Amino acid sequence: MNKIFYLVCTSVVVFSISVCAQDKEKESAIKLVKNAVKYVSEQGVAKAIEELNKANGQFVAGSLNVFAYDTNGIMVAHPKNPKLIGMNLLDVPDADGKLFRKEIIEIAKKRGSGWVDYKYKNPSTAVIESKTTYIQKAGALVLCCGIYKK
Repeated sequence: MNKIFYLVCTSVVVFSISVCAQDKEKESAIKLVKNAVKYVSEQGVAKAIEELNKANGQFVAGSLNVFAYDTNGIMVAHPKNPKLIGMNLLDVPDADGKLFRKEIIEIAKKRGSGWVDYKYKNPSTAVIESKTTYIQKAGALVLCCGIYKK
């Protein structure tokens, strides 16, 4: 009985730590996006895009980075994957066929901000994983920062 109790307690603790870490990562993603929104309003779109495209810029923090679309779904900034810049990605689905970028743009236009869930290849593991991305509209830009779910 003591072994079962120990295993249950250990599982609960590990799960709780994982949830807390993911909540902290979500908070960090929101903070990065909000800082980028402020930067856009203070510095303008052109300067913001320039800063967002810097691989080691102020909107990159560990595994987190802010990337941006225009309101038509064209990638205008990505500090880690510059080959996507200039591409209209609206009709490119995730691994399950979900058109998540259309959802990103729709949420930005209708609500201004929110979260979008989808599947994406994690560059650290090269495995398709569940991801959630916080998005917020900033004028003509849709700023995004995603985290992989644990």
